[in-house]
Amino acid sequence: MSSALPRILLIDDDRLQQRMAEEHFKRFKAAKYALDWAPTYEDGLERLLTGSYAACLLDYQLGGRDGLELIREAAAKGCQTPIVFLTAEQSEHIDIQAMNAGALDYLVKGEITPRVLERSLRYALKLGETLGELRRLATRDQLTGLLNRREFDRILTEECDRAVRFSRPVSLLVVDLDHFKRVNDVHGHQAGDAVLREAARRLAGQVRSVDRPTRFGGEEFAIVLMEMDRAQAMEVARRMCTSMSATPIEAAPGVFLNITMSVGVAVSPSEAKDTRSFVAAADRALYAAKAGGRNQAVAFGDLKD
Repeated sequence: MSSALPRILLIDDDRLQQRMAEEHFKRFKAAKYALDWAPTYEDGLERLLTGSYAACLLDYQLGGRDGLELIREAAAKGCQTPIVFLTAEQSEHIDIQAMNAGALDYLVKGEITPRVLERSLRYALKLGETLGELRRLATRDQLTGLLNRREFDRILTEECDRAVRFSRPVSLLVVDLDHFKRVNDVHGHQAGDAVLREAARRLAGQVRSVDRPTRFGGEEFAIVLMEMDRAQAMEVARRMCTSMSATPIEAAPGVFLNITMSVGVAVSPSEAKDTRSFVAAADRALYAAKAGGRNQAVAFGDLKD
């Protein structure tokens, strides 16, 4: 099959089941998929966690290990791949257990036909898309597409705890657009929204994929920079200020506004060991940047008591 086809992972320790699945796939009517096979719990989990599969077919028994355990372990590690649970037993008890663990469908092996399997995969993929969109809406700011405040709070708690536990730096930037109220007062809220969207795009373009830019609220943004010390974080913050001020933002057709921003920088665990003090430190640095004339970044560690 072509590598361009959606890939389905079969985790099953029975070679015969793998061959039967291949035959079923060949007889699908509406869609075509590429099938990969993992014969062990460990191999299956490793492949599943790559996130490269459209869906997974998972056997209940895997050489003495439990497929339900695999679902739970994968989910705990962030796996969001739709899973169809396979078992030789016809039991409502197993059905409920599978669904509670996170499987999206349940098939009895002796009842599987090409039509039944194709329908189940189609259902799992569609439901997986719907759940993915719901997760996105729950964690994203509607206007800018950045992570929202609730997700920021969750991420910052995790990263601050990790920084303290392993003595590895994590930096926080708190960003405020300068004189943003004037944009809304003079040009209207639609223009303000346009400025916020473009500002968010520019901020996100200045960070790595592992970093976490969020909309903190109003015209404020916050960015969690993984494994960055103060010097590195200040370099990013200054680059963001330059990017924001370098090119006017089109707030409305033919209306171009010069937008600048101020940034406060703090680092954990050296400057804060919990989320409240972490945000407070970055906020204090932000206030200093504002008081110092705006359009600049200030680090909490450089402030004089």
